[in-house]
Amino acid sequence: MAFDKTIIDVIIPAYNEDESIQSVVNDIPKDYVRNILVCNNASTDNTAARAAHAGAIVLDQPLPGYGNACLRGIQYLKDLEVKPDIVVFLDGDYSDFPEELIDIARPIVEEDYDLVIGSRTTGELEKGAMMPQQVFGNWLATTLIKMIYNYEFSDLGPFRAIKYDQLIAINMVDKNFGWTVEMQVKAAKQKLKCTEIPVKYRKRIGVSKVSGTIRGTFLAGHKILWTIFKLI
Repeated sequence: MAFDKTIIDVIIPAYNEDESIQSVVNDIPKDYVRNILVCNNASTDNTAARAAHAGAIVLDQPLPGYGNACLRGIQYLKDLEVKPDIVVFLDGDYSDFPEELIDIARPIVEEDYDLVIGSRTTGELEKGAMMPQQVFGNWLATTLIKMIYNYEFSDLGPFRAIKYDQLIAINMVDKNFGWTVEMQVKAAKQKLKCTEIPVKYRKRIGVSKVSGTIRGTFLAGHKILWTIFKLI
């Protein structure tokens, strides 16, 4: 596989990210990407309009939940006549560096990996970009995955790439906070060829809907742990 013969589509779940979504879309290296799908997750601001203005395909998902937004994007890809080779996921809050998409996809293109996680833990993490509860939650979740499934990850980072056929095969179903860990646990269970690359991570634009609130942090942590043990 070579980049000039690889079809890459991008899925960006977005809930009230009108301050950041244009920057995210603009920074994606367009020469390497076919479709940029912004899955508008019941936003009440101008996320959809600003994403469309930046050139993205906007898909409306009225059902709340991070996973629901991602599932809307996957359904769009299933309906295409020509499917992508690789699907890249990243957040719409501009905490990721979209220009690193090429680095995220490279292990799949050049080394035939199935899943690549962008690791904030081993990369350049801006001070304050991740809350202490996020750092601890990542450590706990990845430690449990290693203990239970014998697969080593350092992060549950949202910036990731996966082969389209493997994405369909693992049959993602989580509708909210357990999305990233579900993908990694299912990849481990099915013995997919996985790797990580260090990525940069900065303070997000706006307030996090998860780690920015005590309730969101608790619900996310509970769902991540529940997902790990549910899939045993």
